[in-house]
Amino acid sequence: MTNQAYTLGFAHVGQDVTVWPLAKIVSPELISIGDSVIVDDFVFIMGGEKTAIGSFTHIGSFTSIVGGGEFIMGDFAGLSGGVRIYTGNEDYLGGCLTNPAVPYPYRIPSRSFVYIKKHVIVGANTVVLPGITIGEGAAIGANSLITKDCDAWTIYAGSPAKARKPRPRERVLELEDQLRKELYDPCGNYIPRMKREK
Repeated sequence: MTNQAYTLGFAHVGQDVTVWPLAKIVSPELISIGDSVIVDDFVFIMGGEKTAIGSFTHIGSFTSIVGGGEFIMGDFAGLSGGVRIYTGNEDYLGGCLTNPAVPYPYRIPSRSFVYIKKHVIVGANTVVLPGITIGEGAAIGANSLITKDCDAWTIYAGSPAKARKPRPRERVLELEDQLRKELYDPCGNYIPRMKREK
């Protein structure tokens, strides 16, 4: 549903946003979405303390973003199919009971964050644990487990993920600059697709 996302009650929705009808969004009033965003069918997003999805982003089918914490996804970032983002966690050490069926004070979950910076690409079926920042331009290989922060412009893969090699940044940033000149007016406002196609 392009730009009918307002009917879902999001905190903010930009232009040229497609949230496919079989995506499941919980607490949309906590979620802000930028311009030119695609959220595929079968995505599950649970709005937490703050959830912000940047412009020119894509969230692939069967991805879930859960945990009740803060989730920030920068511009030009992408989550491939089946990615699991956890912004909160249970006490695995036995200090309390666990799982959402147990009420407070018997269950005391921790709420945290996941920050995905600009130009990050996360490969299919990757798991990102709470308290993680994935630096600008990092690329994460499929089936990775992210347990620690990832440096900018670095390619990671594995379980747990490890740095493999640098990712070139100059060409990506050059293309971003060209796109912004083409799709934004001189005041920095995004020009919707319908106006560009006239």
